[in-house]
Formats: sequence, structure tokens, C-alpha cells
Amino acid sequence: MLRGKAFKFGDNISTDLISPGRYFHLRSDLPELAKHVMEDADPSFASRVKPGDFVVAGKDFGLGSSREHAPLVIKMAGVSAVLAKTAAKIFFRNAFNIGLPVLICDTDKINEGDELEIDLTAGTIKNLSTGAELTFGKIPEVMLKILNEGGLVPYIKKYGDFAL
Repeated sequence: MLRGKAFKFGDNISTDLISPGRYFHLRSDLPELAKHVMEDADPSFASRVKPGDFVVAGKDFGLGSSREHAPLVIKMAGVSAVLAKTAAKIFFRNAFNIGLPVLICDTDKINEGDELEIDLTAGTIKNLSTGAELTFGKIPEVMLKILNEGGLVPYIKKYGDFAL
């Protein structure tokens, strides 16, 4: 069960907004780069986000270049999941590979600051602030195992392959 506060963003949040290009020189210092996560979308985000919180967005989250560090710095900032109406395929895959779930759902019933509780196995989101209940597509068992291990590399180290 995941629980945290929603940080709401709009549509078309690109990898450039997630991890601004002017900080490219920090890609070998990810903890420092994570201090600038989402800075161009919300300059105060990195200082306000707490472990367990959620990024909630509209359509096309993570579009643009395939910056692998974009989902990584979101995770390093403490975000436990990204919720969006749609997400760029490469961002979606990169996020799961590093152990950050991206949940595709109708985010219109989630407001900035709402307290959410998410059950990844059941595919449910409870908005504890409004009482709304949302669902997202079932996450395949192997992907849940990847998330539970913290990403693809730890999963492969533990299991050696994708056998269930």
C-alpha cells in the first residue's frame, strides 16, 4: 500500500520539465540533480515533496527525449508513483525499470494536496481527501515483482530471468 500527498501537474510534462537540460552536467551526480526535479514545472516541488508522495498529471507525461534519469530523479526525490492520463512509452518503461510505478488513470478527480492511498495489486486509488475511488489497469505480476525488488536490475540479480 502506498500513501502520500498529490502534486498536480497538467498535460505535456516533458522530460525537459522533469529534468531541465541546463543541469545536464549533474547527470553523474544524481542526488544533486534530484534537487532540481520538476523545477521548470513547479520551482518549489523538490523542496516540498516528501517520501511517499505522488506526481499526478494529465496527458503525455514524460514525452520528449528518452532521458533515463528523468524517472530516476523523480524516484530519488521520494515520489512513490506517477499517476497520469497517458504517459510516453519510453518514460513508462524506464520508470518501471528503476522501480517507479506509472499508473494510467483518470486524474481529474485528484487535486493538489489530496491524500491518496494506492493498492498496486488491486489496482485501486482511494482519494482520502474527497472519498473518490479510482482504478487503473492491472499491473502484470512480473512487473509487480520488478517494482517490489526496486527495479529491473535488482530483479534480474535475484531471479536471473523473467520466470514466474
